[in-house]
Amino acid sequence: MTRPQFDEMHDGSERVRQHYQVYERWLSRQAEQAMEARREEAEMIFRRVGITFAVYGAKDEEGAGTERLIPFDLIPRIIPAHEWRSMEAGLVQRVTALNRFVHDVYHDQEILRAGVIPAEQVLRNAQFRPEMVGLKVPGDIYSHISGIDIVRAPNAQGAGEYYVLEDNLRVPSGVSYMLEDRKMMMRLFPELFAENRVAPVAHYPDLLLETLRAMAPTGLSEPTVVVLTPGMYNSAYFEHAFLAQQMGVELVEGQDLFMEDDFIYMRTTRGRRRVDVIYRRVDDDFLDPEVFRPQSTLGCAGLLQAYRAGNVAVCNAIGTGVADDKSIYPYVPKMIEFYLGEKPILKNVPTYQCRDKEDLQYTLAHLKDLVVKEVHGAGGYGMLVGPAATKAEIENFRQALLANPAGYIAQPTLSLSTCPTYVHSGIAPRHIDLRPFVLSGKEVQMVPGGLTRVALKEGSLVVNSSQGGGTKDTWILEADSPQSIAPRSPGKTVKSDADLLKALAGGVS
Repeated sequence: MTRPQFDEMHDGSERVRQHYQVYERWLSRQAEQAMEARREEAEMIFRRVGITFAVYGAKDEEGAGTERLIPFDLIPRIIPAHEWRSMEAGLVQRVTALNRFVHDVYHDQEILRAGVIPAEQVLRNAQFRPEMVGLKVPGDIYSHISGIDIVRAPNAQGAGEYYVLEDNLRVPSGVSYMLEDRKMMMRLFPELFAENRVAPVAHYPDLLLETLRAMAPTGLSEPTVVVLTPGMYNSAYFEHAFLAQQMGVELVEGQDLFMEDDFIYMRTTRGRRRVDVIYRRVDDDFLDPEVFRPQSTLGCAGLLQAYRAGNVAVCNAIGTGVADDKSIYPYVPKMIEFYLGEKPILKNVPTYQCRDKEDLQYTLAHLKDLVVKEVHGAGGYGMLVGPAATKAEIENFRQALLANPAGYIAQPTLSLSTCPTYVHSGIAPRHIDLRPFVLSGKEVQMVPGGLTRVALKEGSLVVNSSQGGGTKDTWILEADSPQSIAPRSPGKTVKSDADLLKALAGGVS
């Protein structure tokens, strides 16, 4: 069965949508050889800078792990200002409710006592951390950096409608590619940014640092912030190093940190230095060998003790993963109503919880039409895309579902919107999603846009980088001035995309 599709650039009559018209006129004037040369230039620069993604399980000819470039597409994904305003409001609403939920389950558990969410689904969840019960965190905020995956699909009227596909609240990645994609587009096509009013994203590191510093223990005027990385073999190591450099803070590994007298310190060439805020890119299990995995060398022994004492902030907070588990996702609309008394602005994708007998029976009977996901899965692994699966793959998943139904959810196979994309055969539609990055500190804020991921294989709905997906620059067109779309703190100097364009014109990388 052919599913209706929504194309971001063209309507059902193949007319160019209004917000793409300026860009499309420019694109129609470009020679194929010139665009191919730009694509090769982008790949050369990305490779030279080291913008790679380590692929777990993949080996080269000598048996070593492989690092790959994430393919970058030259055609941007463009979103008009009014659509972004609605999406932004929905993101603020959703992340606010999710933070309220995490605080609640580690304190009063009102939502569980009210029966809105089954208590055992939270308290027996693998991501629920009993060690966090009753622990006060700065500002009652748990997810300081949230990556919310949004897809667009045709509704009953054929119009494109946005849905939240997934909430990433533990250690969401990808923002460095958002920033580097914009930088690359401005380097290759500076004239486009004179013709199109594109809202800036280059000030994200400033907003991130502002968010992290706001979480520091009280009484500190100049808190020390560090980025904690598992090390150079982690798939997102480029991003860890990139963000530390952009914020002007230290990139540290577990061996660089130690706890003494309930404070965390890092080792430096000038002696020890107290650490006040840790932007951790290490999973909960590896953060403190005294509490979680004893064999872990990626974290810092005694970290939780200093955390409990209120002497260090950990962003995102330990235990935040209880809110982004796929078995909790179906309840987010109810969270919004419970905590905020509001109707959700952004819809969820309809979801079948296989722990429920009726949902399991429906899922088993319709496997060839559904997407089935592990509740703890990530990166496009551990999932079945029914329409694209073989009979053998469907039967294997059937057995897995019967063996552990609580470990899976199922969703309709949405026809994700498509965007024209450069592929080997020329320009062709490919399915895309969007991951905006939401920062929660003294206020909830974000830069306009996010990371657009694209499934480069024809017909594929899997956009994850680990599964061969690529990325696009995401343009939010401005209705007002850049300042009104991306507010700045008074007196604060922020790098704008215009500043970046000037630097690039002057030969600064």
